[in-house]
Amino acid sequence: MSVSVPSSGPEAPLRVIVSLDVEEEGLFSGHYARSGCGVRNISLLPRLAPLSHELGFPLTLFCAHSVFADGAARRTLEVMRDRHGAEIGAHLHHWSTPPLDDEGDSTGQPARTDTLPRDLLRRRLLTLLREGEDFNSAPLTSFRMGRWDLKNSVRPLLAEAGITLDSSVCPLRAFAGGADHFLAPADPYWVEGSGQTPLLEVPITQVPLWPFLARQWYGHAPRTWLDSFHFFGALSANPFWHGPRAMRMAVRLHRARGGRVLSLFWHSSEMLPGGSPHVPDQAAADAVLRRIRQFLTWLRDTFPVQGCTASQLRAEAPALAFPRRPEHGPAARGDW
Repeated sequence: MSVSVPSSGPEAPLRVIVSLDVEEEGLFSGHYARSGCGVRNISLLPRLAPLSHELGFPLTLFCAHSVFADGAARRTLEVMRDRHGAEIGAHLHHWSTPPLDDEGDSTGQPARTDTLPRDLLRRRLLTLLREGEDFNSAPLTSFRMGRWDLKNSVRPLLAEAGITLDSSVCPLRAFAGGADHFLAPADPYWVEGSGQTPLLEVPITQVPLWPFLARQWYGHAPRTWLDSFHFFGALSANPFWHGPRAMRMAVRLHRARGGRVLSLFWHSSEMLPGGSPHVPDQAAADAVLRRIRQFLTWLRDTFPVQGCTASQLRAEAPALAFPRRPEHGPAARGDW
């Protein structure tokens, strides 16, 4: 006898998206090279296969152009997709995606996406998507912008290019000169799409310890201080942002507040020893993989869960009655 699984309500499983920004090395150095950075870290992705096969959490791999351009990296992605059920999505590093300018090979902080000529940003996005489709033999429909750099003025380009799910929003963050995602909810919501294909926004799950304090902070803190809330008043299940206890508390709070989707992420380059300040050596790399596995094991053993890729959630989304983003009023402030 088959047993139906409720799609919503208190008995519905917590849908869990485990995603990685799959990209070149060097980004934690503060310099964003236009070319020449290695992608050795991609060879480590198969270490994550047990998360899918043993624990039931398929991966969503948001891949940068530098990854699609490397033959060895493409072969690893084939293994992750064909043997381990990973979804291949798109991750735009606009500073290193052709067509490039002649301003040199590297920069400190790249220009914000909303300050670039719109046609140039569109061409770089389409270059990434063409490379991804060439690799995947199918269009890529799930997307994440590099550096959470998605303002409302940029989002229409995604729907125009055929993206149906975006995951570029990080609640409780407001970047200097960049996007303001502070008021974004932790659960998915619909944003304006193109024609008959609406765009589903699936934020990274980050929740406030004290919702009242978060609202007061946004309303009264100086704009230059807004993003500091992320460091003392927010919790997430992201293994490089918070420790195991905080990760578990984030899930409990999110679920208690009615959360239906848990979205967590990390960077592929953080798996490489020496690839980030958090992972100076092999011992540290092994330790963080154990922490991720232990957390997902706890998650599976504590809650009814349903692991899914971004595109699997998008296919199911029309039946889940996610809300639409408000268009007016104080709750609509920001770039989410």
